[in-house]
Amino acid sequence: MSASYEKHQRRIKLYPNHLFCFILSFFLFAQRGTAQTNSPSSPPFTVRLMNIEAAGNATFTYNARLQNVTSSPRIYQLSAAAPPGWNVSFKVEGIQVTSLSMEPQKAYDIVIDVNPAVDVKPGKYPVPVRATAGADSLKLDLEAVVKGSYALTLTTPTGRLSADVTEGSRKEIRLQVKNTGSIALDNIDLSAQAPPQWEATFAPSTITRLEPGKDAEVTATLNVPDKTIAGDYVTNFTAKNSNATSSASFRMTVKTSVLTGWLGLLVILAALGAVYYLIRKYGRR
Repeated sequence: MSASYEKHQRRIKLYPNHLFCFILSFFLFAQRGTAQTNSPSSPPFTVRLMNIEAAGNATFTYNARLQNVTSSPRIYQLSAAAPPGWNVSFKVEGIQVTSLSMEPQKAYDIVIDVNPAVDVKPGKYPVPVRATAGADSLKLDLEAVVKGSYALTLTTPTGRLSADVTEGSRKEIRLQVKNTGSIALDNIDLSAQAPPQWEATFAPSTITRLEPGKDAEVTATLNVPDKTIAGDYVTNFTAKNSNATSSASFRMTVKTSVLTGWLGLLVILAALGAVYYLIRKYGRR
C-alpha cells in the first residue's frame, strides 16, 4: 500500500514539468511559424531570365514580376537605363505602361521589351531596370547579348525589275538572293504572287544555307496563259525564312504573238469583206 502511494505521488510531481515543457515547445513552434509566414517567399522584383541572346534587329523580351510586399498602397515608376539609341517598353496584361498603382501584397507580371539601336554591334549590353516608389527602389540587372543581325535582299543580278513576254509563252527570270546581315541564314524559301492564271516556279525553290555577305542565284519561270490581254502585269517575288524576309516587284509587259496578230487582221478583213458583200448585194434594191 505504501509503495503504491509513493508511485502515485511521483506521477503527480512529474505532470507539471511535462505540461510546462509542452507549452514551451508549442510557443516556440508557433513563433517560428509566424516568422516564416511573415517573411516574403521571394524578392519583390524578379525576372525569369536575366540574360538573353538574340540578333541585333530582334526584340529582347524579359518576363518580370513585381510585388508590393508592404502594408500600404504604392505607385511604382518603371524605368530603364539602356544604351543610347535603344528602346525599352513595359507591358502589363498587353497594355504598355510606365507606372503601376499597387495595393498591399498585390503582384503584377511585367513584359519588358528591349529593342537595340539600328547600328548596334555584337557584344554584351547591360540594361538596368528599376521600379521606384518614393525612397523604395527595386532593381533588375538585365543583360542583352547581341550576336549580330539578320538581313536579306532580293533583286536581280543587273538590278532590272522588268521584262517583256509574249502571251501563251514562258519567261525565265534570274533572281539574286543576298545575305546582307552578319548571321548565316538557313532554309530560305522562294515564293511568288502572280496575276490570276499565271504560274510561277523556282529552281531551286529553297536555299539551304546562305553565309553572311554571300549571294545565290535562283531562276524563276513565269508561264503566261494564252489569250492574255496585252499590257503591264506585276509579279511580287519573296525570299524569306524564320528570321528575315525580302520582296521584289517585277513588271512584265505582255505582248500578243505574231500569229495572233495576223489572225486578228484576217478576222478584220473578213468582216470588212462581209460588209462590202452585203452592201453590194442588198444595196441595189
